[in-house]
Amino acid sequence: MMFSLIVIQMLASSVLSVPGPEFVSWFQTVKMRNETIILSYKPYENTWIQYKKDYGKSYPEVDELRYTLFVSNLQLIEEHNARYVMGKESYYLEINQFADMTEKEISEMLMLDVQNETEANSMCSSYLPAQNVVVPDAIDWRQSGYVTPVKNQERCGSCWAFSATGSLEGQYFRKTKTLVSLSEQQLVDCSGKFGNHGCSGGMMSNAFAYIQYYGGLESEHDYLYVGKDQTCTASKSKVVATCRGSVCIPKGSESSLKSAVGEVGPVSVAIYAGPTFMRYRGAGEQDGVRKVISGWPETRTISAGLPT
Repeated sequence: MMFSLIVIQMLASSVLSVPGPEFVSWFQTVKMRNETIILSYKPYENTWIQYKKDYGKSYPEVDELRYTLFVSNLQLIEEHNARYVMGKESYYLEINQFADMTEKEISEMLMLDVQNETEANSMCSSYLPAQNVVVPDAIDWRQSGYVTPVKNQERCGSCWAFSATGSLEGQYFRKTKTLVSLSEQQLVDCSGKFGNHGCSGGMMSNAFAYIQYYGGLESEHDYLYVGKDQTCTASKSKVVATCRGSVCIPKGSESSLKSAVGEVGPVSVAIYAGPTFMRYRGAGEQDGVRKVISGWPETRTISAGLPT
């Protein structure tokens, strides 16, 4: 059975969180507010071996270069976390799959160039909060079943697709009380004519326009995610959820965002990410990726981005 849905979209600022490896014996850590903060990764040689094992890394020809980058990034993390423990930073960092890469390589991999905002906003009308509706002081749609588990876009700049499916999954659940993981790969492969570029980037507004035009999205189960550009193989007979359109929340309007999330459910957002963002682990929000807002306060999940 298919259902027509209205999806709310916005452009805003938020954060990406990437899980790190299991803690190992030589890490020097400190406990703060039930969080384990890593203060030292020394000896770096041991951590390098463990890192390559954890993330399946192998650089037979450029190992020295990667190791140098790796150590430099670990030192950045250590210095930042020392400041966090002293109360001079609002969030802490941790090693992740980006630790042996340059900022340029990370940006190119995730396609973080922010597309023209005016063009993105032209794809949808403005959101108007409902009148006389009291928005709760706290809400977390994950607890109500609106949000699928965290997903990984892998080495593909498809965060826009994950953000779009994240909000649509929430609206589908709102309508049917059934949570279905929708196909990001269908958006990667099939929405090029609507201004998206597969693994080279895109916008949620373009994704929603495609979904509306085509007639819906398949489930992830039927159109599996592979993390690379492919020929479109979508089948209308397998469509699960449809979309009647989308509306845009004004940039920077926290009250409108709160109203939208409180009234409707998870909301797609586009954000700009700075360098330390890629090593973010927890305890705060900071510095583009696309994601989904699923509640407040202190709700930091991400759908590839992820719900936050």
